Amino acid sequence: MMVQFQYIRAWLTAQARTERGASLVEYALLVALIAVACIAAMQFLKGGIDTKFSEAGSELS
Repeated sequence: MMVQFQYIRAWLTAQARTERGASLVEYALLVALIAVACIAAMQFLKGGIDTKFSEAGSELS
């Protein structure tokens, strides 16, 4: 049991020293920024989008 604990502790220490976590945070922020930009664009083009979806729905039915 003690060997497993030491192994896990060494692995966690090594993971904490790498910069992979920082890049993961950067990618998460980038995805969040893109999502906010998409939501803002949809709010800006709301009337046109509603019209296009209504036209597509009426064509399907």
